[in-house]
Amino acid sequence: MNKEWSEKNKKMQSLIGKAATFRKGIDILIELREDLFQQITSIVNTYPPEAFYQMPFAKAEGYHSKTLAYSMWHIFRIEDIVVHTVIMRNSQILFTEDFLERTGSPIITTGNELKGDAIAAFSKQLDIKAVCEYCLAVKNSTEEMLKNLEYRDLKRKFTDEDKKRVAYSRSVSADEDAVWLIDYWCNKDIGGLIRMPFSRHWIMHTEAMCRIKNKLCQIARKGVDAIAYCGLSCNHCFLMEWCGSCRTKYNTCSYAVCCPEGVCPNAACCKERGIDGCYECEYLIDCQKGFYANGNGGDAAKALALFIRKYGKKELSAVMDNLHKKYDFQKIQEIIGHDREKGLVILEENR
Repeated sequence: MNKEWSEKNKKMQSLIGKAATFRKGIDILIELREDLFQQITSIVNTYPPEAFYQMPFAKAEGYHSKTLAYSMWHIFRIEDIVVHTVIMRNSQILFTEDFLERTGSPIITTGNELKGDAIAAFSKQLDIKAVCEYCLAVKNSTEEMLKNLEYRDLKRKFTDEDKKRVAYSRSVSADEDAVWLIDYWCNKDIGGLIRMPFSRHWIMHTEAMCRIKNKLCQIARKGVDAIAYCGLSCNHCFLMEWCGSCRTKYNTCSYAVCCPEGVCPNAACCKERGIDGCYECEYLIDCQKGFYANGNGGDAAKALALFIRKYGKKELSAVMDNLHKKYDFQKIQEIIGHDREKGLVILEENR
């Protein structure tokens, strides 16, 4: 489990267990959920549509054996049902805000009953942007409820009538891999539901999503040129596990994701001009396009591009290996600075 998320979760559980620190515990819980949701939205905003129905760990045991789309649906359907049908006894967000139609989902259940190819087929039917909007709406609704809870509410229990209400809603499949959820939820008190599913369930499935997208990036990068259009070496990038490189559809470069439609102007320019990279461009020295613009820290990348022009990509990769053996750093700017000529000299000195 992610250490930071785990520590926040433990702190939250300790704090909500005492009346004097209950409110602080709820604040930590909401903070944790925001951290996790940022991971989910980052994936939605940067990965291509086909990523959401791929199953790179289809034969594995565990949450990572599903899809990105399924994981999102599953986390928030469970939360929507638990908050609105079990606890608040009102209508679920899925229905009150017409998300069933907006998401294109063929089911109203948690998806526990789906297996193998059925998970992929279900995921392919979903409108991912709409699913993300649904997730946000459920998240906000839950947190509004959490803010209104009192310490004494933690011990509130549920009855057979609550179980019947959930069953009657048909939000949980009668399949043996799903129906147990009704007893599981309704045999807890609200304090137990805060621990699972409002926190730990999120952590487990968000971590699974991270494993899935990292594997998809590895698959996408296999056999692909590891030098980015701008000159940076993807094999030496701090985002290596996150990013499939600008030469694939799985580009989550920290600069590209800030650009319109997630497209780096340098990559777009190279593709438009039909060149392999900026190092082949006659305008490289004075270029102010995209990452090379003043203030973006692109002079370090420009130094790499100039190095490639003189010595080639393989030589750059060898130099980057040498630098990583000598120094502990994440970004090449930390070593060669922001002056392209001085940066080029440092690279040449480490051949």
